[in-house]
Amino acid sequence: MATLFVVSTPIGNLEDLTRRAATVLGRVGRILAEDTRRTRTLLEHLGVATIPVSCHEHNEAARSGEVVAWLDGGEDVALVSDAGTPLLSDPGQRLIEAVIEAGHSVVPIPGVSAVTAALAASGLPATPFTFFGFVPKKGGERGALLERIARSSETAIVFEAPGRLTRLLDDLSEACGRERRVVVARELTKLHEEFVRGTLSEASRYYQERRVRGEVTVLVEPAPAAAGADTVDRAAGRALARALLDTGASPSRAAREVSRRLGVARNVAYSLVQEESGE
Repeated sequence: MATLFVVSTPIGNLEDLTRRAATVLGRVGRILAEDTRRTRTLLEHLGVATIPVSCHEHNEAARSGEVVAWLDGGEDVALVSDAGTPLLSDPGQRLIEAVIEAGHSVVPIPGVSAVTAALAASGLPATPFTFFGFVPKKGGERGALLERIARSSETAIVFEAPGRLTRLLDDLSEACGRERRVVVARELTKLHEEFVRGTLSEASRYYQERRVRGEVTVLVEPAPAAAGADTVDRAAGRALARALLDTGASPSRAAREVSRRLGVARNVAYSLVQEESGE
């Protein structure tokens, strides 16, 4: 039975490609790529003559049927992304589902991931963690994600475009508090690899004075433990939350104020606000 191989590729340094990945890419009949130009560069480096076929967010649904037909015909197929492990903020989910539903094998060829590479060197708790992908540019989805990160008891990891990094750090400072620790990992495995570690306010100042380039991964430490959860005057907290909500403050802003005024962790403050807002 033919197989779809999900192949991790380097995120910068070509020496990070595993021998197994190189072997698979050299012997499959078809190679699916998000950006065929970038993948062709890798294949040329490996001496692989196979011409990659595009598979991106705009044609993935249609391409899935073709892939199943190739597999039905006995051809092995490999799926790669521009860099790193496919499906992590890259296309491929619908394709994988279609291949499994058609009864074919899906085999991962593990390798590099910006998520795990950044986490391993960050100095933040490695487990548990949550990867959220790219941050929404605006609207309610962005606000909801920032609040989720602010309340998270796990290390939070996101991708961001270099031109939007300073805005993200400022928004995270507003949501999480200026003193929450953050790590910005940039250009991983490349010549100008950089890790900036510090508080959100420190990282924001650092990047406001520099032009940001390259791929960016941002890691935010977990929310402080619910210190004072058992001792906080919940009646006073709820009364303050109610007063803030009555003035028109959003639940997120009310939670920040309750946290600041009562000196309790943000997740505790948010629970008090939720009790009053009925969320």
